[in-house]
Amino acid sequence: MLTFLGFSMVLVFMTLIMTRRVTPLIALITVPVAFGLAGGFGLALGPMMLDGVKALAPTGVMLLFAILYFALMIDAGLFDPLVRLILRLVKGDPLRIVVGTALLALVVSLDGDGTTTYMITIAAMLPLYERLQLDRRVLACVVIMAAAITNIAPWGGPTARAASALGLSPQAVFIPLVPAALGCVGWLLFTAVVLGRRERARVGLQDVVELARAEDVEEHQPFRRPGRWWPNLLLTIGLMAGLMSDRVPLSVLFMLAFAAAALLNYPKPEEQKERVAAHAGNALAVVSLIFAAGIFTGILGGTKMVDAMAGWVIALIPAACGPYLTVITALVSIPFTFLISNDAFYFGMLPVLAKAAAVYHLAPADVARASIIGQQVHLLSPLVPSTYLLVGMAKVDIGDHQRFTLPWALGAAGVMLLGALATGAFPLAGH
Repeated sequence: MLTFLGFSMVLVFMTLIMTRRVTPLIALITVPVAFGLAGGFGLALGPMMLDGVKALAPTGVMLLFAILYFALMIDAGLFDPLVRLILRLVKGDPLRIVVGTALLALVVSLDGDGTTTYMITIAAMLPLYERLQLDRRVLACVVIMAAAITNIAPWGGPTARAASALGLSPQAVFIPLVPAALGCVGWLLFTAVVLGRRERARVGLQDVVELARAEDVEEHQPFRRPGRWWPNLLLTIGLMAGLMSDRVPLSVLFMLAFAAAALLNYPKPEEQKERVAAHAGNALAVVSLIFAAGIFTGILGGTKMVDAMAGWVIALIPAACGPYLTVITALVSIPFTFLISNDAFYFGMLPVLAKAAAVYHLAPADVARASIIGQQVHLLSPLVPSTYLLVGMAKVDIGDHQRFTLPWALGAAGVMLLGALATGAFPLAGH
């Protein structure tokens, strides 16, 4: 019953938001409650939902002030010189802009932190996409695909979880996957070229002179602060250093940075209220989704639906398929790291899969590497908090983002799987 409820809940939720029958905010709240009541959990759902909301509360606070901070930086004109430089380099060509976005996101995401990647890349590139009237779904697509590639680095979450669950070294898990990851980089650039050509055909090549004039007009908006560019840059660099040091909680760090940015650029209370009000709608939309996702994850975990789903999938694998458990693990990881959290998959399902694979002389490291394949799709999951930051900053509906990006992300997972098999990161079958 729990297995049926769990899969049905996820299926109904995804169907509702991808067909736009219900907004993601309403679906995240009502769907798990309805299925929890149908499962007979009744009043026990209250503590489960509260636990889920508490777990995501620091993330919600962090995203709220992160969005407000970077919105102030865009308003003040911190990224205007970068936009002008890119305009000169790309010469108004959407193809070059999309490819450049992919390369920038790859470089920025090398720290393995998707949140930082989204904040820096979207804040830098969004004004350019809006100036040229490019599809913001393209921006969100190439950025999240770049983050998915570098997210599997040893210092990223998925590889560390897989290694910890099986008692392995993260480096030992990751290094054989490097050629396959480079194949994903090639797929990302191919995706960027295809999408860039599509945008070039739609909007054409832009007149760089006219764009520069528009940029000059934009720079003279009353909320621009070109005279405070250097202090804003130093403040942002300090913020990034704080993020990397991991010594101060992110929520507190962004609250302090936002307060400093507001006082620096808009010292009058009326100006501060005006700038916050200008971005309040976007910030509220993202943060409300985070807290609603806490209800979804709280009920999914508290009712043990996630455990039942994992156990059912493992029991479903027939004995004849045992020698192919590496490939099966890779394929299973694609939907399951989308439907459930990384913690549930790597600490709940992976050890059982590895134990079953050992019967066929498949090493735990092979199974661990296979389990990483699904990360090319994982970041699209509505259960990943940073995804709400991405769509919020890019001003894209999460359902639109999933529909647009999912085929390309599945292609990346396929490229990584084939690349891993071709380079011997894990074998096709045991014996």
